[in-house]
Amino acid sequence: MSKAKNDLRDRAWGAIVSTAFFSFESAVIIALALVLFGLGYAPFGFWENWYWLVFGLVAETAYMIATISDPNAAAKAVDHMLSDRFDPGDIRNLIARDRLKRALEYRRLIEETAHQRGGAMRVSLQQTADEITDWIEQIYLLARRMDAFEENAIINRDRRMAPQELTTMRRRLEVESDPGVKAELEEAIQTKEAQIANLRSLENSIKRADIQLDHTLSALGTVYAQVQLIDTKDTDGARAQRLQQEIKDEVLSLQDTISAIDEVQSYTATGRR
Repeated sequence: MSKAKNDLRDRAWGAIVSTAFFSFESAVIIALALVLFGLGYAPFGFWENWYWLVFGLVAETAYMIATISDPNAAAKAVDHMLSDRFDPGDIRNLIARDRLKRALEYRRLIEETAHQRGGAMRVSLQQTADEITDWIEQIYLLARRMDAFEENAIINRDRRMAPQELTTMRRRLEVESDPGVKAELEEAIQTKEAQIANLRSLENSIKRADIQLDHTLSALGTVYAQVQLIDTKDTDGARAQRLQQEIKDEVLSLQDTISAIDEVQSYTATGRR
């Protein structure tokens, strides 16, 4: 498991302990013990006042253990952290935002499934959930690229104006008689054609990204369904390993798409190849 994923789980564990300790129930236990200690209340003849402090410590420890050992506590903590790290609210494209929300939900359900299993199977499914974290990160990044494209005023202006400008240049070339001016127009036309080609390439990349997000969400749903089929009889973990490899392939595919968008957008920004 990568250092980043270990760090995520460590922070999730810290969040579980912190949440349990600062909970209302914990406050009641501590407050009750301190109040009874301060009042010197003795329910039995043998009762010593300091017993209330021991009682509070034991009760608080029992409560913390019960809370921390909740099989869904870690899953909920990790899910909360991922929702903050890859906040769907950051995505303005409503369809992409919905896909990110659903991806986070699939990951949470897979994490909960892992905690319902035991031994090596739990570890294997947790590793699968951790691989999905990388998957969700790429979904988030791709959705942000889509937002950037849709909200880029310069690109939107150029997509609208560049074809008109190219038409105007070609018309001028047809009627221009000066060789020097014609040469400059031909060069300008080539540059404009390259710009339009880049803009169209970027637009097509975004369209493919939208389709890929839909595909990757379906693939994630398939992974979730397959996780439900994994049981303790899969002692060799072969099915879980295949799932992890499929997830890695999906992550690489999304990374390639993001790289392609960045490359084309870089070319478009400079106006040349």
